[in-house]
Amino acid sequence: MNREKFKNWMDDNLNCKEITRKKYFDAINIVSNEMSDWGLDKVDIYSLNDPEFIDKVMSSIGFIEKNRRGNQMYSAALNHYKQFLATDVSEGESTVTVNNIEDVVLIKINKTYKENMTPEELYHATSVSWVASFKKTETRDLKYYCPVYQNKIIEVYDFLGYEEEMPRREPPRYILQGRVTSEELRSKLVSLDVGDLHKGSGNPIKYTSLKTLLDIKEYVEIPSEDEVVLIETLGDVDLIDHIYSFITSKGFNYSLSNIKNLYLSLRSKPFVIISGISGTGKTKIAQLFAESIEATEDNGQFKLIPVRPDWSDSSELLGYVDLKGEFQRGPLTEMVEHAMDHPNLPHFVLLDEMNLARVEYYFSDVLSVMESRKRDGDKITSSLLLDGKYTGREIKLPENLYIIGTVNMDETTHPFSKKVLDRANTIEFNDIYLDRFDFLESHEEVEAQRISNEQLEPSFISLKDVWMKQKPLVEKVSQKLADINKYLESINAHVGYRVRDEICFYMVHNENAELLEEHEAFDFCVMQKILPRITGSDGRIDQLLENLFTYMTGVPYDADSVQESREYPRSAKKVAEMLRRYHTDGFTSFWIS
Repeated sequence: MNREKFKNWMDDNLNCKEITRKKYFDAINIVSNEMSDWGLDKVDIYSLNDPEFIDKVMSSIGFIEKNRRGNQMYSAALNHYKQFLATDVSEGESTVTVNNIEDVVLIKINKTYKENMTPEELYHATSVSWVASFKKTETRDLKYYCPVYQNKIIEVYDFLGYEEEMPRREPPRYILQGRVTSEELRSKLVSLDVGDLHKGSGNPIKYTSLKTLLDIKEYVEIPSEDEVVLIETLGDVDLIDHIYSFITSKGFNYSLSNIKNLYLSLRSKPFVIISGISGTGKTKIAQLFAESIEATEDNGQFKLIPVRPDWSDSSELLGYVDLKGEFQRGPLTEMVEHAMDHPNLPHFVLLDEMNLARVEYYFSDVLSVMESRKRDGDKITSSLLLDGKYTGREIKLPENLYIIGTVNMDETTHPFSKKVLDRANTIEFNDIYLDRFDFLESHEEVEAQRISNEQLEPSFISLKDVWMKQKPLVEKVSQKLADINKYLESINAHVGYRVRDEICFYMVHNENAELLEEHEAFDFCVMQKILPRITGSDGRIDQLLENLFTYMTGVPYDADSVQESREYPRSAKKVAEMLRRYHTDGFTSFWIS
């Protein structure tokens, strides 16, 4: 039996936390116990010395599905066990020598790389791009060299030697002699992102070790910095309860209905705007919501991007081509690529104070691509956000990326156009209760829980997706919107098909999850999708708001005695507030400044 030997081998060879090594060990026990359910003979894997049977296990349909739900943890564990077997069989000598000697040269070829290069052209471009002194070469036991394009290894060569290029030039250049390495090593290194390791511009050289590169590979395969956590599947109600409990345990006070609303808004459309006066916790709720499901900056699933007032196009967000012809990725592009590489995990981008600059200027490309989303089999895809000729790969908006923007409205910020408001749920956080402290009474710490993106991803893209199963609800919601549209038409603020569809998605998600009462859910939709469109000083605004108030409450608006609404408590209160501002200032809008 290899149990103890494998434990000792992991202690000596794996650069990760003890809890991670334990989870590898336990994962192999789980596979041993469950393989009979996949149509395989039940075998204790720790009794095996033959990696071929392990390959058979890893190729079975049952294992592939188990591994997908486990976020690739089981394949990582078995690959480590196979490496242990190879080391043990050869009496301590692994099939691939792994040590800390700087035996690899990374060579950036951004300037010489071309699309559709032949193997011979790539080999030549890599060889003549290498600039180094003989002395530097002689002090290292070089074994491999790798061309790097746009921060990714695109080939691996065994290093056989070098010769000086003739005729001689200053500084001298040395042509490498090599051959494409084994498929085993290529499969481990090709496409590996070495951006954090190999920094610089032009054609710089980076010496490193094979062990360092393989450690990066291990990190990429398991998208958790050191910890490996099984992805749990929670019911919608259980998930909301968990998020609410986690946020409360951190000492923050948000209502359960607001948490439910944020969840439903993200599921309906992965773009949400959070508004409100300064200091109400707009940024914090987005951070804590993501953190509760283990989406953090440390594991690459969360990124806060402060918006600057001088942003006038998408280059600061998506990236740009510099004077050297290299594409410099923007923070959103980095996040999109991370989400593409880890499709099972939800990723969050927080655009903090997003209206310090004009949103239509720097965000229009993203908004347009967001509207191109469509179904491709069982996945949701989009048009290109960035062409592969710049980034080395085609960049599309992945279905596991959620964008949240926080906004303030004052003299330093810009208003939103209907183009932006149509594409987002605008959630307002203005309810403040300074004399409440009950949320501080709980001393129980709630641990974050990693979930699959399946529990957040939009289920619907077009109204056809919900029509057959939810026809009565869709008709009911559409009729209510048609009634409201009659009032909005007076100022050309009536909603179109996009808003109707997304409100229907929200309502269907809510009914399926049984989170909010139907009237409360529709009240949120009116507050978030319709009222933000109303702004101005036109005399028709006054009549429109009074008509809406009567529609929501059943009685005419009376400034001295404002009637509350049972069906639309939030929206009616907001309409009354907008009317007061209009009567006082001669101008009104949804936004509080």
